[in-house]
Parts: sequence; C-alpha cells; structure tokens
Amino acid sequence: MFEDDLSGEVARGARALVVYPQMRRNSGLDPEARLEEARGLAAAIGLVIADSFAIPIRDARPGTLFGEGQVANIATACEQSEAELVVVDGALSAIQQRNLEDRLKRKVIDRTGLILEIFGERAATAEGRLQVELAHLDYQAGRLVRSWTHLERQRGGFGFLGGPGETQIEADRRMIRDRMARIRRELEQVRRTRGLHRDRREKAPWPVIALVGYTNAGKSTLFNRLTGAEVMAEDMLFATLDPTMRAIRLPGLEKAILSDTVGFISDLPTQLVAAFRATLEEVTAADLILHVRDIANPDTDAQKHQVLGVLADLGIAVGDAQLDGAEGADEIAPIPVIEVWNKWDLLPTVQAEQLAEAIAARSDTETIVPVSALTGEGCERLLEIAGASLTEDAEVHVFELSSADGQSIAFLHARGEVLSEKQMVGPDGVPGVRIEVRLSPRELGRFSAL
Repeated sequence: MFEDDLSGEVARGARALVVYPQMRRNSGLDPEARLEEARGLAAAIGLVIADSFAIPIRDARPGTLFGEGQVANIATACEQSEAELVVVDGALSAIQQRNLEDRLKRKVIDRTGLILEIFGERAATAEGRLQVELAHLDYQAGRLVRSWTHLERQRGGFGFLGGPGETQIEADRRMIRDRMARIRRELEQVRRTRGLHRDRREKAPWPVIALVGYTNAGKSTLFNRLTGAEVMAEDMLFATLDPTMRAIRLPGLEKAILSDTVGFISDLPTQLVAAFRATLEEVTAADLILHVRDIANPDTDAQKHQVLGVLADLGIAVGDAQLDGAEGADEIAPIPVIEVWNKWDLLPTVQAEQLAEAIAARSDTETIVPVSALTGEGCERLLEIAGASLTEDAEVHVFELSSADGQSIAFLHARGEVLSEKQMVGPDGVPGVRIEVRLSPRELGRFSAL
C-alpha cells in the first residue's frame, strides 16, 4: 500500500521543500507571509525545511498545477537541497498529486493533507480524534487511486457463476463510507451532549466569553494570562485543538467562563470545517467574543477576514449586525465582539503610535484593545472593557422572589448588578426577598427562561 501518511518517525526529521503556488486570485496576500505560515505548518509536524519559494501561476494546469518548466525547476531545487518531500501550499487534486510525484520522484503533500497531519498528531481527546479521522477519511476517499496500489485487483464471486465481484476500490470506498457514517453518528451524539451542556450553562449564573482568532495569534497565551491556567501555548501553528474553559473574575461580575477554541487558518480544508463544527459551535453560545489578532503579522487584515468568514459559515451573529447567511437571523441576538490586538510588544514604536491613532479613530464603531499576552500589558484594561461590555445596555428591574428560589437569586447576583436587596414577607406569609438589579436585555431573557 502506498504510504499516504506523514505521521510517525518517518516524517520527523525529513527534509522538505515548501512551494507556494501564487495564484492571481491570491495576489493581495503577502507571498513571504504565506510562505512563513507554510513553513510553520511543516515545522509543526517535525519536518526540516530544506528550501522554500513562491511560484507565480497565471493558469493552473489540470494535470500538474504548475507548468512544465516550473515542475523542472522544482525538481532541480529538490536535488540541490536534498529534499525528500515536497509540500505544496495549496490544494492539489488527486491527479495533480500523483503526476507531481511521478515527475519529481518524491512524495508530495498539499496544504489540506499537511493540516490533517497536524490535527491528527495534536488531537488529545476522543472527540478530537473522531473529528480528525472523519476529515481524513473524507480527504482520502477521493485519493484511493493514487494512494493504494492494490486497487486493480478484483474480489471474486462465489463459484464459477459468481462473476468478477466488486473491485477492490469499490470495496474500499464502501468501507470508508460505512466508517464515516459511524463517526458522524458518534459526533452527532457529541453535538447533542454539548447542546445539553450549553443549555445548563445558560441556566447557570455565569456569562461565557469565547476566544477566537487566527492560529498562532496568541489565544492560548492570553487564556493562560487571564486565567492562570497552563494550557499548551507555544509559538507553533495549531498548538491547541481541544476547547478549554476556565472561570475568571471581571469587574462588575462575580464570575465569567472563558473558553479557548481551535485557531482558524486561511484555506482551512472544508473537511475540517465540517468535522470541527461541533467544537466551533461552542462559540455560538458565547455572550462575548474576544477576537485575538496578531497585530504584528503583516497579513493581519487578511487573517481577520478569514476568521470572520468561518464565523459566518457557522451562522454566528457578531458585532452590531447579523452576518449574511446566518440561520435564524431574526431570532439570534448579535454577539458583541472585542478586537484584541495582541503582540503589541513586538511593534516598532512608530508603528505602535500609528495603530494607537487608528484605534482612537475607530473607537465610535469598534472596540479594540491593544495587549501583550506575553508581558501582561493591557490585560487588566481588557478585563475592564469585557466586564463593561457584558453589562452594557443594562436596565434596572425589580423582582420579588421566594427565599427558597436560590437559583434565581444566584443568577441575579452573578449576571447582574444588584443595587438593593431587602427581606420581605409575601401575601401568603412565605418569606421572600425584593431585589433591585441592573440586567442587560440578553440576561433578562435568560432569567425569564429559568
């Protein structure tokens, strides 16, 4: 069987040539930044980068993606750098991948396959492994002809009249379809379980804050800084895959739940978007989204649009308006967003001053907080603004509750600002409490649903 997997000892330490096919539709992206990201992806699974370069492509060739001369140049670069593997930072069809391997006499892996390998290596929970396996099977199903050398064989029928039977490729495809169906059923159960957990959290007296952002923007470092946790946080793409939640204290609130999510990336494989939907749906239950951006990255604006695109695919209403295409647009209240401009400490002084002026100019329409998760600069102000955002648009309400209704009383104390609380006796002689509290419209709706 053709080895279609980079995981394990064979991959680690292998010399790789990284090639970025610069299409005309990607002309707005910084080729060097994209190459740096591709090198980071390759290094994330232990590959040694022998060389890397971008190749402008005017018209993609259906057979090889690159032109004949470009393929020859790649082959020469492989020889000169002694590369054992070629990483193409783009999407390759099964035919293009097979033809390139034939011409280059080396294994070729595209961006989707590379990201799948990283996710397969990093998935730590049973759910994460299921999601990765589903994505990998979906990806592999279209590459059976290239991947497996035994597919020409046929499985014979019973006896002389049995006929040739089904071909091996048909049997393999059927097995993959069956396995994918089983995994989807298991993930559907995970989704229902997560839904029940979200329902319980909504009834619990604590708001949820979700960290989202491009991979390696510093979400996990910020998460650790704000919560004192020890989540894996390294200068590495996709260092964290499984969502993590911790309690934090905010000004004006007794407690909030901070949730760290998987990082987004440009050209995220569609298989992974579908497979990790159950995990990403945690964001849909958030009361506030902190969009963490690597402001020192030259492609930070392009990364922002990639993140917003994934949120739109999930049907999440963010900011002041509902994103196009979101399901239940009339029923879902927009989730407020704070842009966290991280890695402020890496900016040159002149650039930092220019961005500070930009923040001031946009203060009427956007909430932007510059921070350094590494040094802690700006983190206290971020917590203050997050607390203010969660209590924004709050109005004063008066409730008369039974003293035995501990759940409602705890909810009002945790999610609202209690202005006064007096003991009382109800008309039927039952002890009660009269609470004057300031609540946001979102929290008032949740309180009414208790």
